[in-house]
Amino acid sequence: MTLAENVYEAMFILDSNRFARDHAGLPGEVEQIIKSAGGTVLVSRLWDERRLAYAIRGHRKGTYWLVYFRAETSAIDPMNRQFAIHDGVLRQLILQIHPHLVDLVLEHAKAGPAQPQPAVAAPVAVGARAGAKTEEEEEEEEE
Repeated sequence: MTLAENVYEAMFILDSNRFARDHAGLPGEVEQIIKSAGGTVLVSRLWDERRLAYAIRGHRKGTYWLVYFRAETSAIDPMNRQFAIHDGVLRQLILQIHPHLVDLVLEHAKAGPAQPQPAVAAPVAVGARAGAKTEEEEEEEEE
């Protein structure tokens, strides 16, 4: 690694229809743009697919793709221009990762998404009413 190289996190909103037809094609094109700009892809994975808050280029749903890569700082602007004109990329955001956090962030990204934990209901005392005040609370109000 040269001194001018940094590690970046990039989040892409991809065209969900195109991604559904070819799961490897569109992310492969994104990675190829990074590589052609002189970057090295470290982690590339699906983050989520969800409904968009507002339509982007007529799309109501987007596939979120997360990429971590190493590149020269001067490669970011040309890369952003390439992504902006790519018809499969609806939006992108590229952020530089602080050098002290690189190892931790990459380790977390390689592990993949965390599995959602089942919701656990809080225990309720038998005979207690929801929203009822305790005797201590009632005494404090009287004072």
